[in-house]
Amino acid sequence: MSHWIIDRMEGNWVVCEKEDGIARLDRTALPEKIREGDCLFLDEEGNWHIDEEETCRRRQKAAQKLRALFHQSEEEKAQ
Repeated sequence: MSHWIIDRMEGNWVVCEKEDGIARLDRTALPEKIREGDCLFLDEEGNWHIDEEETCRRRQKAAQKLRALFHQSEEEKAQ
């Protein structure tokens, strides 16, 4: 399954990153409660859905990276 990651919203357009580049999608074709960072997928009938599990996994991974970065930064300050 191919995921599209919401990068930002520009008016009626949603800019998404996908494996082979960037695409602009019509916001009216997407679920109502989308947010930046959500992972979307297109089902066999052509309907867009938020992949809640993948979105959560990616957000947790990003949070871990930020914690590691700030923790390392705090250690460097202490030296």
